[in-house]
Amino acid sequence: MSANSEWYEKDYYSILGVDKSASEKDIRNAYRKLAKAYHPDAHPGSEEKFKELSSAYEVLGDAKRRSEYDSFKDQSPFMPRTGGGGGGSEPGFNFKVEDLGDVFGGLFNKGRRNPTAGPQRGSDVDTSLSITFIESIEGLTTSVNVIGEAQCRTCHGTGAAPGSSPVVCARCQGSGSVNENQGFFSFSQPCPACGGRGLRVDLPCNSCQGTGTVPSNRKLNVRIPAGVEDGQRIRLKQKGGPGRNGGPSGDLYITIKVGADPRFSRRGNDLVTTSKISFPQATLGTDIVVPTLRSSVKLRVPAGTKSGQVLRAKGYGVAPSGRRITPGDLLVTIEIVIPKNLSDEQRKLVEELARILPKEV
Repeated sequence: MSANSEWYEKDYYSILGVDKSASEKDIRNAYRKLAKAYHPDAHPGSEEKFKELSSAYEVLGDAKRRSEYDSFKDQSPFMPRTGGGGGGSEPGFNFKVEDLGDVFGGLFNKGRRNPTAGPQRGSDVDTSLSITFIESIEGLTTSVNVIGEAQCRTCHGTGAAPGSSPVVCARCQGSGSVNENQGFFSFSQPCPACGGRGLRVDLPCNSCQGTGTVPSNRKLNVRIPAGVEDGQRIRLKQKGGPGRNGGPSGDLYITIKVGADPRFSRRGNDLVTTSKISFPQATLGTDIVVPTLRSSVKLRVPAGTKSGQVLRAKGYGVAPSGRRITPGDLLVTIEIVIPKNLSDEQRKLVEELARILPKEV
């Protein structure tokens, strides 16, 4: 039988509007009526519908092909049975042949090798590392604990006891898969004898019980580059889970968690901080000393500075390592502090100042 992939998706009885028990005459009459209604010469733009009707009639109008189509629908474990009186799919069942993917991928590929039989790359491993704000700016070398699996040192990952070796699975001949016939089709599935590896271990390693891996709690040294940001992921190539059947190890991904700093926050490569000054200093202007990452810097506050105004100290921000990027700046937000408790003398002076200053700002 040569099953067209269109059969997976199409319900030809529904397309022609007939019941599955319809006679050849009923099918022929239904097709003629619909073909006339959707003929492209009389109804431009209906080419696809006309083509669909013709495809349905080519199958249902031929007794042999109709029988094959009905058997196909009944045998396929992934398809709803064709209904009567319009024969639509079961409610909520929206099947498309593209969705079969790996489940149905071996349908017409009898004997296809199971991808698990060859060398397999190890799984990637995720972990996290908490560092201080200053460490994120300056970088550091530290260690991380990685909990997972490691290659068994006794058998070197083969799973076989010392002095023995894995042998080719006799059932699948090393392919890692076997075929199972269901109706018209042959399905490929992992070999149950070897678990899809293509190899069998008759004398398993006592250290790993034949798995080739053992539980592991490793400590790795890692260099955290200067300028790393909160949430950034650092990749260590082939430091993840062990490979199988001679495959390479996976990668290790370290998510960086940066702690807060009481003095600074970060905006890209700029550092942000706040400096408080008094009303007279804002009015008359003043010099302030602002802390930086490693020391301090003197900045001039111009006369008439408003609260919220930002002063910039160029080059005092973050300098990422290994990059040809100009260091960021230190951004200083000015906050004018208004006194809450005034003495009688101070209040009189403020009132006098208010009297002589312009009423409108």
